[in-house]
Amino acid sequence: MHRSLAARHDRFLLTRPFRISRGVKTEADMVTVTIRAGALEGRGEGVPYARYGESVESALEAIEGIRPAIEAGAGREELLSLLPAGAARNAVDCALWDLEAREAGRSVAELIGAPEPGPLASALTIVIDTPMMMGVAARRAAAAPLLKVKVDGRLPDAQIRAVRNAAPDSKLIVDPNESWDARLVEAMQPVLAELRVDLLEQPVSAEIDACLETFQHRVPIAADESIHTSTELDLVARRYEVVNVKLDKSGGLTEGLRLAQAARARGLGLMTGCMVSSSLSIAAALHIARMSDFADLDGPLWLAKDHPGGVEDRDGTLYPPVKGFWGTP
Repeated sequence: MHRSLAARHDRFLLTRPFRISRGVKTEADMVTVTIRAGALEGRGEGVPYARYGESVESALEAIEGIRPAIEAGAGREELLSLLPAGAARNAVDCALWDLEAREAGRSVAELIGAPEPGPLASALTIVIDTPMMMGVAARRAAAAPLLKVKVDGRLPDAQIRAVRNAAPDSKLIVDPNESWDARLVEAMQPVLAELRVDLLEQPVSAEIDACLETFQHRVPIAADESIHTSTELDLVARRYEVVNVKLDKSGGLTEGLRLAQAARARGLGLMTGCMVSSSLSIAAALHIARMSDFADLDGPLWLAKDHPGGVEDRDGTLYPPVKGFWGTP
């Protein structure tokens, strides 16, 4: 059956600024792909990220370059060699999964051979601000089972302490987004242990993380910017205890599942993350989150308006989209 592929730029306004060590954003830009075959269509979303040299324009150009192949019938396996890992491939891969599920009359979970995603605890993000304001934000979210604390290299001790005091019972992930150096990582170990931090995510730049190979740390460290696909696991496993799978890094659910399974086979912990995205991204990521120790999928909760029928948050418990939204016939 003849296919048609369309890709567009979607922009979503945020309810409040999303501030991390790398900068601040007030809107989220996505690339949405639709692949139609007869009366059926599959959708996928990718979020280009400047940290990886991506832009909306470059992603759309990349997708346009493979449109003839996809329209001629290329599937997810062929896609792995048509595009490199990244947001463009993610959008196309997830659209193919969605279309495949609808054509087969079976859900993506059934195609994978896994249980359907259910409600799960997802981190609520406390973005960088003054320690006092971060404490205020944490107090509002204190009922959530898991909080993610964004920090940089200036006041991490005071910021984490303010969040812990405001949310004494929540698990904590601390995420410097590569803004620390080796000396600060070492200096923060007693603080992280004292404040019962459960996970430290990508404290140093991926370019200098060799320092973690011999580092004695008191809190597990997760790779984020240092891990994209399963081909990098041999190196990453020497430096980290946990890997953060993001579909925009792995280039889709197809490689994301391979990375998650390979990480588990090596005895590594697993985290599922996202960019600031809509529920269209999260619907696919839930299939990784089901396997994970930590989920950080609150991207849509920052949007002023999400897609109808998307994920729902209840005090840090994330409920999957309605049936038919993505990946279910």
